[in-house]
Amino acid sequence: MKAERKKNLYNLAIWTWSWVTTLALASFGPKYIWDDHSVLTTLAVSVNFVHGILMIIANRRMFNNFDELERKIHLESLALTLGLAVVVGLTYSLLDATNLIAYNAEISNLVIFIGLTYLVLVTVNTKRYA
Repeated sequence: MKAERKKNLYNLAIWTWSWVTTLALASFGPKYIWDDHSVLTTLAVSVNFVHGILMIIANRRMFNNFDELERKIHLESLALTLGLAVVVGLTYSLLDATNLIAYNAEISNLVIFIGLTYLVLVTVNTKRYA
């Protein structure tokens, strides 16, 4: 089981970094590499989408290898993260739409919030159930 876990974690790391790399390419390529060429941009976005799906599959494979306690910890963390992401994300968007904040609501801020929330909740839930 330990070897399978290590393999799944390595596989997830590969697909995550691959997705991050293709996201950077799709984001910065049109401006800095291929001068807004629509075919290359479409290809880069499509490749990024496929890599994202493969990252999700790798994540699911890793989760399916968890024992019952690990699944419970991650499921509770994911449930709270999803709820908070929806509530905080919509509130953030509403603050921007009503001009109650002086800057534009950026999705990157919400992504950072989601990542940090999940990390904190997994840590808290792991300590709670240990």
